[in-house]
Amino acid sequence: MAVFTHKTDIFFDLDHTLWDFEKNSALAFQTIFEKHQLNLNLEAFLIHYVPTNLKYWKLYRDEKISQEDLRYYRLKEVFNLMHESVLDEVIHLLAQEYIYYLPLYNHLYDGAIDVLEYLYPKYKLHIITNGFQTVQAGKLKNSKIEHYFQTITNSEMAGVKKPNPLIFEFALDLAKVTKVQSIMIGDSLEADIEGALNAGLDAIFFNEFNVETNSKITQVNQLRLLKNYF
Repeated sequence: MAVFTHKTDIFFDLDHTLWDFEKNSALAFQTIFEKHQLNLNLEAFLIHYVPTNLKYWKLYRDEKISQEDLRYYRLKEVFNLMHESVLDEVIHLLAQEYIYYLPLYNHLYDGAIDVLEYLYPKYKLHIITNGFQTVQAGKLKNSKIEHYFQTITNSEMAGVKKPNPLIFEFALDLAKVTKVQSIMIGDSLEADIEGALNAGLDAIFFNEFNVETNSKITQVNQLRLLKNYF
């Protein structure tokens, strides 16, 4: 089953693949709500925030909104859905503090360290992320996994976002490796998997929630199962 042992370089997505975005995000919001004594039900907030955040990230990925719009409107829309009246100046403050606190939490997915420890001696490991440079750097540092990766490519460096093939080209050039030698692992079918495949790389889908997909796509629902392929 170890069909990718011929690869030399493995590219990982970060959020929702290695770094547990939802758990860390909830902790960041809990911190800032308590700090500002906001009487909001965190669980109800997150029910709205998770899909709303994904929606605005897709708009950002598709170049339809700016970084500033992403950070503001995902919160603005959630407060509207909750029928909470929050001043714009407060929303901007919360958006700024969320970005500050988010990388301070460091929960990784179950099996992340295990699989990195397994792969690290055998392959060159890299990150390709659409996240913001300073925020992603903080996540890698605080979760103590940055030493596993030889290169880290983010959309700010590349000037484009996954699934644009140019970000994969940028990452390959940075890593000084060919497409044939490389493989992408990520949680987003559109950004990570289709993006990589369209750019000429092999890919493995981290299908945490067992969503229905093309049966031809290589996938795992637990990170530890990646060891079966390498």
